[in-house]
Amino acid sequence: QVQLVESGGGLVQPGGSLRLSCAASGSIFRVNDMGWYRQAPGKQRELVAAITSGGRTNYADSVKGRFTISRDNAKNRVYLQMNSLKPEDTAVYYCNADIVRRDIYRDDYWGQGTQVTVSS
Repeated sequence: QVQLVESGGGLVQPGGSLRLSCAASGSIFRVNDMGWYRQAPGKQRELVAAITSGGRTNYADSVKGRFTISRDNAKNRVYLQMNSLKPEDTAVYYCNADIVRRDIYRDDYWGQGTQVTVSS
């Protein structure tokens, strides 16, 4: 089995910062692309940022210049540094990873989500 576990969400004032972390664990052979998605109430889930195993990154236009995605391949972890947070960043943030298991089964895995609330 494979698990993704997120941490680091919370309540922050506008202009503040948060750092999300996500750890992949279990019967892992290789972790390919990793990313962060978010879903606000009444809205569809959307891509926030993604990173390849080689470190190539991709960001939603709404977070460019404010958020930074990074990863530690040795620890199978991905991070999202969020600066200059705005109320519209309020959402549940989900970690996502394309993982090949040791039995060579490949699938798309999701974390349980972590709430980020930006409010004064």
